[in-house]
Amino acid sequence: MLYEFWKKSLRILFLIIVTYSLTLPAAAFAEECLTVNGTGSAMASMKILGQAFEKLHPGVKVKILPSLGSTGATKAVSKKALDIGITSKALTDEERTFGLSVIEYARSPLIFVTHRNVPVSNITSDDLIKIYNGDKKIWPDGQRIRTPLRQHNEVDVWIVKTISPEISKAIDVAMSRPGMMTALTDQDNADVLERTPGAFGISTLTQVIAEKRRLKVLSYNGVTPSAKTLASGAYPLSRSFSTVTQKNLSAPAQKFLAFMRSTQGKKILEETGHFVIIR
Repeated sequence: MLYEFWKKSLRILFLIIVTYSLTLPAAAFAEECLTVNGTGSAMASMKILGQAFEKLHPGVKVKILPSLGSTGATKAVSKKALDIGITSKALTDEERTFGLSVIEYARSPLIFVTHRNVPVSNITSDDLIKIYNGDKKIWPDGQRIRTPLRQHNEVDVWIVKTISPEISKAIDVAMSRPGMMTALTDQDNADVLERTPGAFGISTLTQVIAEKRRLKVLSYNGVTPSAKTLASGAYPLSRSFSTVTQKNLSAPAQKFLAFMRSTQGKKILEETGHFVIIR
């Protein structure tokens, strides 16, 4: 008797659920999904943008995927496997044949950083030459200077090498030195710098701010890196960030790019260490 009662009750409950569900709009069951990927330095700021965007567009889910890098994201967009790519590199001749739309939206200071316990606040061009050549090996407190490196084709390395022929040559010397630590991604690089006493390296202001990295940001030749000093031209080093998309955008992608251009979107970019280019 009790079994029959519960069986009948469950049947009625099931019918109620099915009947109610049929009255709900399709949006109650499925969200539109927007995928974003690209250079590692930009992923944390994209996540912050995505969270703010979702609050304004509750029917759209923004997925920030593990970083493919600039080249990987560009290729994924060309294959329509990704909605929006973020790149810090100019397109290659081959990539230009894909018919993609590339729009620079911001720049962020390329910065020199150290482990948080290193007792310096400024680095000079002469210091860079001495550190990478191996002529300067200790910090003022006696800590050994450790210089985790990036791969030679990384954008950050290329930018620093353009400062001067002497710095470029010094970096080549460091890269040829046996036993040097090499970080493959922007996140790996920041991780190594955070956990290695005496570490010195390169990052971007947006990555340090958006990822809340425990790193000491150094001034360069006496100029503090910031969106304002970059915009004024006082700070000379920057990394460019551009969106890469198919020309025929999905509705969610159009909305997200519009949000990046909005007052709220630009404020988020500025607060996460960007000099905003898009208007």
